[in-house]
Amino acid sequence: MTKKLYDLDSHLQTFTGRVLACEARDGKYGIVLDQTAFFPPGGGQAADTGTLHGIPVVDVSEHEQSIVHWLTAPIAVGTEVTGLIDWDTRFRRMQNHSGEHIVSGLIHQLYGFDNVGFHMGSQAVTIDYNGSLTVEDVKRIELLANEAVVKNVAVWARYPSPEELEGMTYRSKLALTENIRIVSIEGYDICACCAPHVSHTGEIGLIKLLDCSPHKKGVRINMLCGYPALEDYQQKFEQVLAISKRLSSKPDGVSSAVEQLLRSYEEAKQKLSSTYRELAQAKIQAIPQTEGDLLLFEAEWDLGALRDMVNAGMQRCSGICAAFSGEEGAYRYVIGSNSMDVSALGKEMNQALHGRGGGSASMIQGSVQSTKNEIEAFFMMK
Repeated sequence: MTKKLYDLDSHLQTFTGRVLACEARDGKYGIVLDQTAFFPPGGGQAADTGTLHGIPVVDVSEHEQSIVHWLTAPIAVGTEVTGLIDWDTRFRRMQNHSGEHIVSGLIHQLYGFDNVGFHMGSQAVTIDYNGSLTVEDVKRIELLANEAVVKNVAVWARYPSPEELEGMTYRSKLALTENIRIVSIEGYDICACCAPHVSHTGEIGLIKLLDCSPHKKGVRINMLCGYPALEDYQQKFEQVLAISKRLSSKPDGVSSAVEQLLRSYEEAKQKLSSTYRELAQAKIQAIPQTEGDLLLFEAEWDLGALRDMVNAGMQRCSGICAAFSGEEGAYRYVIGSNSMDVSALGKEMNQALHGRGGGSASMIQGSVQSTKNEIEAFFMMK
């Protein structure tokens, strides 16, 4: 049996313990100590990392009432060792996990919804709730959660007696019956949880709800707390600042500047498309009447202009009219015919020229990743 020091002090970073067992398995060594501050995975939180006797701890697991530390080298039974927790990683997880308890507690208090899914990933904390929330609801929860941080209220973790538990109301996703550890955040949440938490909410720092989207019959919220939230903000602010400089706007005016840029882009795109189609009409007049097929190449035409060209070419040839636009190795195409089914040709061409696309029996469109010579060679074989 291993004494769980993380239950007694979640901020313990170094400790000593004695090796009770060492078992080799799959190239690793499972070390059991008489006591440990290493937390095994549980409650949606990953296992701690760090070192034991100077050897990296690559994983931690729990078997019955023993905590197993998985190392790349053995340690003799009876050895007294020093453990060192990767504190930066542990503390960030504690910030995120305690912040999640506040958010879930508030949602339960205000709306009656339960946390039905929780995952602490490398990019964000993901929480699923069995009810719907509006944008205004999420803003309200975020404000109240950060007020809890400012108040710096106490966070308690303990194992109540069975008699105490009978009189307690607490959140729990599992039907637990024994060794129930309760984490209480004064005024905000009471929840069954086995993971280490901060001692006061002020340690959590910023609580940021990144987004909220429909999920199954409820919603999914992505969030970050503390240092991870600060780093996320800094990264996004730097991106906004860089965009604002490129657009010659203030950071708080980036959205309007981007909207204006997109409007200008769409206007220019429409004018260019109109110009291409006018040019296509001029080129169409020069297409000769042909017995057989027509294969046409243009440098920068869009699909609309290509379709105009092919529609006209179909009236001037007895076979197929194929028009390609782009650059070496990357061409868009439109192919049509009044006399044959081009859909089968398209499948054969896409396979031969690394393409994709489709359409009807009379006209197809798509793209190929081939050179002009390869395209011409394919049609010469038809």
